[in-house]
Amino acid sequence: YKKSFNGFVALLTEEEMHKIAGMEGVVSVFRNDKLQLHTTRSWDFMKSESFKDDGFGPPPSKWKGFCVTSSNFTCNNKIIGARYYRSNGEFEEEDIRSPRDTDGHGTHTASTAAGGLVSMASLYGLAEGTARGGVPGARIAVYKICWSDGCQDADVLAAFDDAIADGVDIISLSVGGSPKDYLHDPIAIGSFHAMKNGILTSASGGNYGPNIGTISNVAPWFLSVAASTIDRKFSTKVQLGNKMIFEGISINTFDPLKMYPMIYGGDATNKTRNYTGSSRFCTGNSLDSNLVKGKIVLCDARTSGKAPFLAGAAGTVMRSKLLDGYADSYPFPAALVRAADGNNIADYINSTRNPIASIFKTNQLNDTLAPYVATFSSRGPSSITGDILKPDLTAPGVDILAAWSQGAPVSSVKEDKRRVPYNIISGTSMACPHASGVAAYIKSFYPSWSPATIKSAMMTTGIALIFILFIRTSNLHKQCLTFVFFFLT
Repeated sequence: YKKSFNGFVALLTEEEMHKIAGMEGVVSVFRNDKLQLHTTRSWDFMKSESFKDDGFGPPPSKWKGFCVTSSNFTCNNKIIGARYYRSNGEFEEEDIRSPRDTDGHGTHTASTAAGGLVSMASLYGLAEGTARGGVPGARIAVYKICWSDGCQDADVLAAFDDAIADGVDIISLSVGGSPKDYLHDPIAIGSFHAMKNGILTSASGGNYGPNIGTISNVAPWFLSVAASTIDRKFSTKVQLGNKMIFEGISINTFDPLKMYPMIYGGDATNKTRNYTGSSRFCTGNSLDSNLVKGKIVLCDARTSGKAPFLAGAAGTVMRSKLLDGYADSYPFPAALVRAADGNNIADYINSTRNPIASIFKTNQLNDTLAPYVATFSSRGPSSITGDILKPDLTAPGVDILAAWSQGAPVSSVKEDKRRVPYNIISGTSMACPHASGVAAYIKSFYPSWSPATIKSAMMTTGIALIFILFIRTSNLHKQCLTFVFFFLT
């Protein structure tokens, strides 16, 4: 790294690492760990309506970056830069060696921050409306750092090094890992040098809530973003053969063709493949396809639905103590229900000779309680610097519709063959680009403002939400006031 800061990547023994760390002028030496995308779940921009360059002239003269083109990727006057990084040179079979997105995450976040206006956007009719990014007139530069096995620290630093030298105005980063001290945290290091060059970094806070002290990106010089709800939620109903109806959560775009036989996952153990564990959670190869094929499977955990789907099931109903308030897509009809409702469904299965059920298509409802912080959104305080409040603010990050890669399935199951131009997902990864868009909007009016000034303007003009938080300690209940800042674009 020599453009924006000094450093290098090397293959060292433990002894060599400690020896270099003790040398004069060396600030820190740390392992090349992996970070993860902050979605509860990099892109072919040129086929997305959100990234058309109609009305855009050539890139500004200050732009120093370039585009790594390939047979399946090129840039335009909207997408003016694109690179990819893989420091160890190792690729999996599903990895495409270009800036193209095969996951959907990069497409979704980029269009949220700066996508153009697209009318009648939806996911099979859900959340239909005009899709637009925070600043449709902004240009985008892509730095692909994540692959099928995660995002390496060395690649994060390389992307920061290039982005700063290229002349970007705002950096939006929806990845993270376990909190580290600032001298060993690639995001803290990269964003510090960005800040020195007048560039604000907006980073996602992580999806490890609601436990306290779980926020991952905590350096004081960048913007840490939590996720909150919007006034839209999704409801998926399950009807049993006895006419009982239970309301669950999911994004189910499949029409119910009929009532299907129902079976409890715990009664469908895959003994033919010598599976000895419990099949009630419906994971791995635990289910016997001969027993679940063509049936709706009741499972005791929230999963991706991959196991029953590959086993040939007609759908799945999952019961969970914590619904988390966000809806997932599945490769077949599915619904997540409360534990109590799941118990009633289990009782029906056990007391009925031929239990049947149907999973209805998802309905869109108005959430009158919104906005509130999502259950999954990581909470403070910072485990590194406890006297600095984090996260800084919260932005929409639940059930967000945005552009999607045609190289990625709708659900997290790669065997899902559906392809869509727009998808609905959740996470602080989705909240971060909302804040990035606001920062870019402010920067466009006040180009001389420092990152700290932009961050301050966002935090001090947000709407303060006050919640009552009950903390249980032994047999006592302590009531605390929790203040969360919300900024809606």
